[in-house]
Amino acid sequence: MLAACSLGGAGHLQPLPFLDDARRRGHQTLVVAPPALTTMVEETQHPFLAGGEPSEAQIAPIRERLPVVPAAEASVLGNREMFGRLATAAMLPAMERVLTDWKPDIVLRDPCEYASAVSANQMGIATVQVAIGLAEVEWGSIDIASSALEEHRSGLTDELRRSPYVTRFPASLDHSPFPETHRFREFEPAARRPLPDWWDGSQAPIVYVSFGAVLGHMSIAAEAFRAVIGAVAGLDARVLLTVGRTFDASQLGQLPANVHVEAWVDQADVLPKAQVVVCHGGSGTTFGALGAGVPVVIVPLFADQFINGSRVAAAGAGVVIDKGADGDGRRRPLSRADAPRISDAIEAVRNDSSYREQARRVAAEMAATPTVDTLFDALVAAR
Repeated sequence: MLAACSLGGAGHLQPLPFLDDARRRGHQTLVVAPPALTTMVEETQHPFLAGGEPSEAQIAPIRERLPVVPAAEASVLGNREMFGRLATAAMLPAMERVLTDWKPDIVLRDPCEYASAVSANQMGIATVQVAIGLAEVEWGSIDIASSALEEHRSGLTDELRRSPYVTRFPASLDHSPFPETHRFREFEPAARRPLPDWWDGSQAPIVYVSFGAVLGHMSIAAEAFRAVIGAVAGLDARVLLTVGRTFDASQLGQLPANVHVEAWVDQADVLPKAQVVVCHGGSGTTFGALGAGVPVVIVPLFADQFINGSRVAAAGAGVVIDKGADGDGRRRPLSRADAPRISDAIEAVRNDSSYREQARRVAAEMAATPTVDTLFDALVAAR
């Protein structure tokens, strides 16, 4: 079983629960991903092959524009140019080699990773899409990337839409247009690691803040982190802020006494202890929080974070901070001027029990789906 993952952070490693289950059963596993994900994959202890990735000179100009250009332009830049064209071309040689030499029975694809889909079906190798975001967003992403994908093989767009699609996201917030959609949940870990006492014995509630791994690569990162630090500085709370492995936290200067910064913490160790999660609306953090029954405050910055936020707000499980846009639809970056609104939103969610009640309702829905091992058996049998 091969997991094929594309550019980005931990959110693109969503096939890993299936690999974990496969390994428990004695099957062979392999992850093929860009070199930037090396550390994250190695920590899973699955065999890893680093494929190709676009150069920083190619990616940086696109990445810098994503948080500020109008939504339609950002979608084309991300889905078609970055994932559909640049990332696919860079990964294709390594992917073709490993598929030919290793001959996996099944390829589990991050839906943004197209190189495996270009080659696997031609070789008679079954592929399964493992969602990293909402199904409607990923269906639309295929459409936007289509012109780049069809350059590799005519009909590839339709093949992707017909492929089995598996997701951990709840149906009440995630209508799926994929004809073969399966929902699953991961195993609960037998024991979670306790958090260190970073707050000198304080027993105040925990507010967990994470803007994912990608923001740290952007020039707006320091100001965004300073904004959220300003928002939580006066709260009666222990605040854990993760900034990603590429961001130099020394840029943030002296921190308030209630704020602790780490590059990375396994969110499974934090979420069950958190009173509120503050995030940018990335799918992994947002639905991880809801899966743990924790309400969220979402400050969308780019990509699918805006629609994720709107779904969560409509469900009553959190609050979204709308930074607005100018007359041309260009988005305003997060700044310290937004701190009071973020702080007010956190307090609103903490003080109104309905947000936690709705988050727990979503958690119960997610917990009622089949476990990953049950779905693993069905996928293997079907293929």
